[in-house]
Amino acid sequence: MILTVPNILTLGRIALIPLLIVFFYIDGPYSRWISLIIFMLACFTDFLDGYLARIWSQTSRLGQALDPIADKLLVSSTLLLLAGFDRITRLSLIPATVILCREIMVSGLREYLGELKLSLPVSFMAKWKTALQMLSIGCLLLTDASGFGVVISVSGEIFLWIAALMTLITGWNYLKSALHSF
Repeated sequence: MILTVPNILTLGRIALIPLLIVFFYIDGPYSRWISLIIFMLACFTDFLDGYLARIWSQTSRLGQALDPIADKLLVSSTLLLLAGFDRITRLSLIPATVILCREIMVSGLREYLGELKLSLPVSFMAKWKTALQMLSIGCLLLTDASGFGVVISVSGEIFLWIAALMTLITGWNYLKSALHSF
């Protein structure tokens, strides 16, 4: 049961990332809206794949492994694009860097613990952290596409800082759990 609908949705989320990147490189108002729509579609698949896996009893080890990877790829690549195209403030590079570093650390911990046949399950707070990261990036993309201005931009950056704080907390909790596993 590798090609279940939830797993296809997760793979689809990963496949949307190159398309998102392409539209970042195309300069123009329509390309920015398309980037936002692609990002929102990818975020929706994050909700939908888990929901369908649970209600259809199609949870799988592949899905459990791929879902957080797809989330990390989506969030990390979009944050890098926002930073690289100067679409976030320099001050917001701090929470973006915190988020990227934590994602690399947790991925490394999961890989190491996997070799030891130990798991590091996704916590409830980590799910909320991912949702907040996606909300903040969505706000920043909306500001970039629409020019709605300061309110959405500042909201996106505040959400990014809160997400970074949650990122630190969940990262620390994962590190403690990993250390207690030895």
